[in-house]
Amino acid sequence: MRKFLIATALIAITTSVAAAQQLDLGGIGKADGTTVGYLIQMFGLLTVLSVAPGLLIMVTSFTRFVIAFSILRAGIGLQSTPANLILISLSLFMTFYVMAPTFDQAWNTGVKPLMDNQITQAEAFEKISGPFRDFMLHNVRDKDFDLFADLARERGQTVSRETVDLRILVPAFMISEIRRGFEIGFLIVLPFLVIDLIVATVTMAMGMMMLPPTVVSLPFKILFFVLIDGWNLLVGSLVRSFT
Repeated sequence: MRKFLIATALIAITTSVAAAQQLDLGGIGKADGTTVGYLIQMFGLLTVLSVAPGLLIMVTSFTRFVIAFSILRAGIGLQSTPANLILISLSLFMTFYVMAPTFDQAWNTGVKPLMDNQITQAEAFEKISGPFRDFMLHNVRDKDFDLFADLARERGQTVSRETVDLRILVPAFMISEIRRGFEIGFLIVLPFLVIDLIVATVTMAMGMMMLPPTVVSLPFKILFFVLIDGWNLLVGSLVRSFT
């Protein structure tokens, strides 16, 4: 988990914590350019740490998990069970499970050498972002990638898939993840919709107009999901959907 948090926080930063800790505030009044540079680095570090949750969502598998779990809860008809905290926590740990090889590679090739002063900050950024870039390239839809690549070319930028800028790759990857989350959500909701239709037809045929069909169908949907071992199937399918 320590590697997970540190690698996420450092993915978009080229500053060193050690350099920030060696800051000499006495040079501010002397207009010391080095001191001002360290101050800017410290500000950048704090900014990145504050947006670390956003970085987690943008460049990992979190989006697909949380969308699928949320649609599952809505499809069953439960308003607050499982609670949002449980769904988000499960999504986080499943994200850590899927992204573990990526985080380990980023830690071993970028974060650890940077902390040991073996590489420069610019080299560390490339080595840290490299594994995440590869993960996104393997999972982004070609159509979404081509969309942002074409938009970049319209602005005069040269785009290559091997050296694509993160400003192009990240939004394309996020759109792909949202789409796949909805695709999986549709497959999740479909059997519950069938149960709702069957229950509504039966209650209407029995003349129970005042009885909401959802009240009757809810226990059947929960029972159906439990009998098919739904959590096992869903989580396994989500993990296998990543390449």
